[in-house]
Amino acid sequence: MESHFLKLDSDPRLLEEVGDLSHNFAIVLAAGKSTRMGTCKTSLPWGEGKTLLTYQLEQWLSVDFTPVVVLGSHNSNKQIDCPDGSFAVINPHANVGKTTSLLTGLQHIPPNFEILAISAVDQPRELEIYQRLILAHQDTSAMITAPSYEGKMGHPLLFSNGMRSHLQNIREESLGLRQIIKEFYPVIHHVKFDHPAVLLDINTPEIYQEQLHNIG
Repeated sequence: MESHFLKLDSDPRLLEEVGDLSHNFAIVLAAGKSTRMGTCKTSLPWGEGKTLLTYQLEQWLSVDFTPVVVLGSHNSNKQIDCPDGSFAVINPHANVGKTTSLLTGLQHIPPNFEILAISAVDQPRELEIYQRLILAHQDTSAMITAPSYEGKMGHPLLFSNGMRSHLQNIREESLGLRQIIKEFYPVIHHVKFDHPAVLLDINTPEIYQEQLHNIG
């Protein structure tokens, strides 16, 4: 099978090329070992002919975001599943914590981005959710935009360029991204949804089977 991904850290010139293609990016975290699921989540079927990984990347591509998926050493072979226009990077230190994967992805995001979304491979969302969040983020010029359902904040999160320096300074020992949310919570623009899909995390086989039934 022909590979359609570009491993960004293989050539620094690729970063400049990506920057010329898009101003909006999505970091898709997929370097976890899926311990509770019992199998690699990136390979789980999701929809007709898709996996969770390909579904997520195609959704971001549909809203003109360039997705950068962060894989771990254990599932680096999944790079070959990345569709055209998406990019794969490997975090060899994924076992240290999710923060290392976020920082790995951030290293490959051009400095001139307009919107940066952060999501995870186990958080599949319908296109309408992304579209609403992006429009709200652009209309309000928010620093951070997040979906919410009945007062609970969900994912994905959208960040403006002004948040880049803060994101670059996150550390696992200081709660990582949660520290950013805590510090900037008063200025987060919450987009309210009337269904709990924005809270979905597929962490266990039971949740996965339930969601498969729902989309079926």
